[in-house]
Amino acid sequence: MASYTDVLEYLSALDYPAGKDDVIREAEREGAPPEVLQALRALPPVDYANGTEVARSAGIDAAPEVGRSQRAAQSRDKRHHRVSQHLRGI
Repeated sequence: MASYTDVLEYLSALDYPAGKDDVIREAEREGAPPEVLQALRALPPVDYANGTEVARSAGIDAAPEVGRSQRAAQSRDKRHHRVSQHLRGI
């Protein structure tokens, strides 16, 4: 599976905004491995503002060391909700 760092590495020279075809072409030019190319070929055909947007759109997690169960627990933890204090009572 392609990692977040792998995707960003092979797209570091790409000028943004860039379309799906530009992203794939750049990754191929940079010698990206098959798993990275496979992830990029599955992208929706839209323009991307930066490499982070490409990686997110490809479904690649920026923090793979945090497991799904840990993320679920964090989302249930009320202390981590990002709602302004003045909106909490609404």
